[in-house]
Formats: sequence, structure tokens, C-alpha cells
Amino acid sequence: MTSATRMGVLALLWGSGFLWIKISLNEGLTPGWITFVRCVLGAAVLLALAYGAGQRLPRDGATWGRLVVAAFFCNALPFLLFSVGEQTVDSGVAGVLNATTPLWSLLIGLALGTERPLRATRLTGLALGFAGVLLIFAPWSHGSGLMSWGALALLGASASYAVAFAYMARHLTGRGTAPLALSAAQLLTATGLSAPALAAGGTAPVTWAGVLAVVVLGVFATGLTFHLNYRMIAEEGPTAAATVGYLLPVVSVTLGALILDEPLTVRVVAGMAVVLVGVGLTRSRTRRPREEPDATVAPRTVARTARSASSSG
Repeated sequence: MTSATRMGVLALLWGSGFLWIKISLNEGLTPGWITFVRCVLGAAVLLALAYGAGQRLPRDGATWGRLVVAAFFCNALPFLLFSVGEQTVDSGVAGVLNATTPLWSLLIGLALGTERPLRATRLTGLALGFAGVLLIFAPWSHGSGLMSWGALALLGASASYAVAFAYMARHLTGRGTAPLALSAAQLLTATGLSAPALAAGGTAPVTWAGVLAVVVLGVFATGLTFHLNYRMIAEEGPTAAATVGYLLPVVSVTLGALILDEPLTVRVVAGMAVVLVGVGLTRSRTRRPREEPDATVAPRTVARTARSASSSG
């Protein structure tokens, strides 16, 4: 699978997750149960894929210790925050706020001195991407909507993803554990971390539509998505992986409009176009002859880059 294809599939699966969360909430499931079930099903999918590929789970305690940190920031915490946020925020808007992940990733890297100097093209792409997000959401016309607790929970989830991407690139990828096994181990860890959230929530009856929605969320929008995301982090780095978040508004807003009758206006369509332009500019690369990596040694390149250009986590 090429990088562009993986990015498109990842954006579609990941972006649809906001729809499945909303349906699950509307059909009686609580945020705690949604978080726990999607971790369980995602782990099951990845364990099956890892077994079929002959990959074993890590056996050393140090790796499992790192997985606890990664699972908290990349799975247990953001999964719960997204479900909490969508109790009061439309699924399309949730995808828009999730698109701030690349901005958080860049800000964290710049603050810690772990991000290489950015060229004008990438900076312009990031600015355009964020401008597109603002155009879609239009906080100036929604009053206090941007500052609602649901929106803040969604922003917190996006920031958590950015922290996780940087941590995973430095401490987990390119260290000898096969990606499928590593992904499965992380979601297993996230399952344990999310179990305490089952005690919270109400007792509304759950419909079969809610069950089906959370199954799709766990199998496709969590298990398969997480594997593709890990591959992108390993091969292209945390900032490139976080850039996929810019495509999520296109998917989430479109699905929300088609299936849940959420608003889809000319402004939203224009904003999505700006987002796509920003993604293209952000992913552009200027080749430097002296340090151009060989694509066949991507895991070693990530490990070397993490040591020399990243000290986060």
C-alpha cells in the first residue's frame, strides 16, 4: 500500500469513527462502554492479524512500561474524551476539532526543540489547514460553542494524540517489535486502562443499532485504523501521521450531513477545500541530497531521527 493510499484509507476509517460514536451514544451506550468496547474489539482484530503474520507480543517489561504511556495518551484518554465531547457536539464538528492534532504536534515539537526547522511551504500548509478548520467551524458565528465543555474535551483529545504520536515515534517504533504485535499490545494495554470508566454513566437501554455501531467502531475505525496509523508513524514520522487529522473534517462533516442531517453549508465545503490544500502543502518535502533516507530502511531512519531531532515524551 502506497503512502497516499494508506493516508486516504486511514482518513476514511478514522473520520467515520465520529459518526459511529454519535450513533452509539444516541442508542444508549455510555462514553465508558464505548471506550472499553472499541479497545477490546480493536485489540482482537490486531491480535488476529499479528497471529496470522507470525508476530509475537513483546516480552520485555521495558516495552510494556512504554506501552502504558502510549496507550493512555493515544487510546484510553482520547477515546473517552471524544465520547464525552460528542454527547453535546455534532459528529462533524468533532472531526473538525480533531483536525487540530497537527497543530498541537507542531507546537509541542517547537516548544521542546524536537522539531526540525520548518520551511515556508510546510508552515504555509499548517496555517492553511488551521484556517480551513476555523472556516468549517466558524466560531465567530457560534457564540460560546467553541468554549463548551464538549468542545474542550475534543480539543483535549486532539492534544493527547499529538503527545502520543511524538512519544510513540521516539520510544516504541523502530525498536525491533513488529508493528502488528506492537499495535495489538498497545490496545490490550488500553483495554485495561479504560476498564475503570465502565463504572461511570447511566443505565439507558441499548439498541441493536448501538451495538452494531460500536462493533464497526472497534473493528474498522479502531483496530484497522490503529495499525495503519502505526505504520505511518514508523515510516513517515509523527508530524506526517498527525497531518491525517486535517482530512477528518471532510469525512466527518460529510457523513454527519448525509446520515445524521447535521449542517452542510457552502462555508463548510469551502473550508474542507482549504483543508485539503493545506494537507498537500504540509506533506510536501524538499529533498536534501546529503541526508536523503533510503525507503528500505524506514524503521532505522525513524529511530535515528527520534534520537537526533526529538526528545519528547
